[in-house]
Amino acid sequence: MLKKENLLFTAWAASLTAMLGSLYFSEIAGYEPCELCWYQRILMYPLVLILGIAVVKKDLKAALYSLVMSGIGGLISLYHYGIQKMDFLTNAAPACGRVPCTGMYINWFGFITIPFLALTAFMIIFIASLLILKRKGE
Repeated sequence: MLKKENLLFTAWAASLTAMLGSLYFSEIAGYEPCELCWYQRILMYPLVLILGIAVVKKDLKAALYSLVMSGIGGLISLYHYGIQKMDFLTNAAPACGRVPCTGMYINWFGFITIPFLALTAFMIIFIASLLILKRKGE
């Protein structure tokens, strides 16, 4: 069984990896983020700081904040992935600014897109946070 401190570190590592990945895509690869990508960043980037401080201070109460933020971010990522991959959602997707939210800069193996990567990170953080909160009494 994983220790709660290890789960907290796992959540922080996932948020750091997601942040660095998004910065790579925009600043090095030159991919301009769409509006939904910005909302996901708004929820992911603070998690790096919140969870980083929580890891150092061994503050398991931060799991509540990361659970809520990653849950909301995960729902946005899921919707974003859906409008990229499901025709009936793609056709009904609203205009999203200068860069269309339905566009795919990457499509590795036919299913891995940037919102899919964000969804994966949000899910790791959400599950780790949920496990911490479930084991709080231990």
